[in-house]
Amino acid sequence: MVGIYLAAAHKSSGKTTLTIGLSAAFTRQGANVQTFKKGPDYIDPLWLSKASGNPCYNLDFYVDSEQEILNRFHTHAVNKDLSLIEGNKGLYDGLSLDGTDSNAALAVLLGLPVILVIDCTGITRGIAPLLLGYKEFQTPRVNFAGVILNKVAGARHEAKLVNSVEEYTDFNLLGALGKSSDLMIEERHLGLIPSNESKDVTEFIQRLATRVGQSVDLSQISTIASGVEAIVHKPPKKATVKAAKSDLTIGVAQDEAFGFYYQSDIDEFVRLGARLQYFSIVHDKALPKIDGLFLGGGFPETHMDKISANSRILNDLAKKIDQGLPVYAECGGMMILAKSLYWQGKKVPMANVIKADCVMSAKPCGRGYVRLQPTEVHPWVLTKNALEIKAHEFHYSQLEKFTADYEYAYTVVRGTGIKDQQDGLVYKNLLTNYAHLKSSTQFSWIDGFLRFCRGVKARRNSKQKP
Repeated sequence: MVGIYLAAAHKSSGKTTLTIGLSAAFTRQGANVQTFKKGPDYIDPLWLSKASGNPCYNLDFYVDSEQEILNRFHTHAVNKDLSLIEGNKGLYDGLSLDGTDSNAALAVLLGLPVILVIDCTGITRGIAPLLLGYKEFQTPRVNFAGVILNKVAGARHEAKLVNSVEEYTDFNLLGALGKSSDLMIEERHLGLIPSNESKDVTEFIQRLATRVGQSVDLSQISTIASGVEAIVHKPPKKATVKAAKSDLTIGVAQDEAFGFYYQSDIDEFVRLGARLQYFSIVHDKALPKIDGLFLGGGFPETHMDKISANSRILNDLAKKIDQGLPVYAECGGMMILAKSLYWQGKKVPMANVIKADCVMSAKPCGRGYVRLQPTEVHPWVLTKNALEIKAHEFHYSQLEKFTADYEYAYTVVRGTGIKDQQDGLVYKNLLTNYAHLKSSTQFSWIDGFLRFCRGVKARRNSKQKP
């Protein structure tokens, strides 16, 4: 079990592009690569999964316990040749002032050495005090494996950077990647364009793998990763939990407009007895035969014309919800349930389940970690007010001009939600919110949702008996 933690001094340093390239380059050499992403991110894991050929898993101090993080890492890294963990923001950044939820803390918890990815735009000799400061800060104490210079302007720029690193620091220089427009993933309002809707994904990843392989010392990185095997912390043994017998079929929307799902949640659905039936909101004409539906997040606004034109599946969706189909919808999934979707001066009709317009803004309406308090109307939480749920939200849309009143499953303790510090709109057997949930010991939402689906199915079957 070997691995490397890739971190940066700040966000937008290019560590995602570099991690994608490293994953693909090592995979091309025949290595079985496992990727992980720190924090609540959907887009980077989509790219990393494409690059390595293995599902990428999120590790998040906010919703996961340390033991859950260790278990998830070891479960998926144990039979792989190399694990690459991509950090978020800067190495020492996090919610807590003491750094206990930072990238540095996660690297220490997993026992992995850190490679710093430095955005070298506009600096030369100044890279030396930057590196020295990161090494001196040491809260918590990090095992630095080296540095990769990124976004280098040219040969002269690279020479100045290399000389400064070698003259003033003891950092191991592992490579330098030049700035190039053909190595950049296009960005828009929520960040990088996801790989599930980007064109020529395979060609781009392979081009990136070639460039990274030429610019970075893969052999040295592999040696560094192999050398940490002895210090990786091993979690205590736990009893093997067998997957439950499949007794439910849960529909999952997945296409170029929808794809924001945690891989650990997908695994949990199957473990708890659900058969997952994937379908497309954009292309299919009706919902599959299912016992429940999970509409995750995505970018319905960039495909709103196609979605609106596919009135047959929108009408079927509205019909099934009115008939009592259990549905859980997050963010983008909620947007298509509105009466209409408005973006960039254009308004198109949607499913009209929620009697309100969904309006996109130029700036985020809600962004960051949230805390939710379940109310008495929550359809599938048993503990209600005794529980506080941790999740995250990131949306540029808001529901406006309501023509009906609704009850809400959550009081928003931290965050924005739908309206008036409320989230989790409830209508019949539909629960929909801007918050993105991640199933964990602090809140096993998948277990609750599947229990609810089983109850609805049992009541429906009992009514059909003669």
